[in-house]
Amino acid sequence: MAIFRSRKTQGSYLEGQVLIAMPNMPDPKMEQSVLFLCAHSEKGAMALCLNKLVSNITFFDLLRQLRIRPQSRTLNGLPVQFGGPVETGRGFVLHSPDYSSQDTTVKVGNQVGLTATVDVLKAIADGKGPKQAMVALGYAGWGAGQLENEIRRNGWLTCPADEYLLFGNNLTYKWEHAIRKLGVNPAQLSRDAGRA
Repeated sequence: MAIFRSRKTQGSYLEGQVLIAMPNMPDPKMEQSVLFLCAHSEKGAMALCLNKLVSNITFFDLLRQLRIRPQSRTLNGLPVQFGGPVETGRGFVLHSPDYSSQDTTVKVGNQVGLTATVDVLKAIADGKGPKQAMVALGYAGWGAGQLENEIRRNGWLTCPADEYLLFGNNLTYKWEHAIRKLGVNPAQLSRDAGRA
């Protein structure tokens, strides 16, 4: 599946927003997940999961596999996250807008950049990368109309992104934080969907 870039968030497109999995999410990989929509257009959508780790690889392992020697000692706390179930061997770095790698960084709104080349990993390893970064393997993808149908079937809620959701270290609290941003107590959400 290709990664779709929408030119602008317009109409019902949600690029730059956060998706919050509802309790009735049928896919166990996406249960209580929080995803950042990097792209959303009439052609489909692409997002990165913000609150799940890849359990079998560290950032140093990833650098070693790519033959990158870290020069910075500040990399200890940078986890490798599960970006989604599509192309899990492909890496993405969601990062603050202070970093850009020529034509390879895609700006998502004014708040973040997305880079999928090894340049950003080298910059991070050298201590010259973005101030804030989230490293992910894989992504979540939807074809034309698929995400909209899932939202209509009460599979997802949406909320604005914030610094904690994008780059916060406490991954286990992000789902609850996102739900509470909507003024909802997570304990009050039902697994059953309904229509009025």
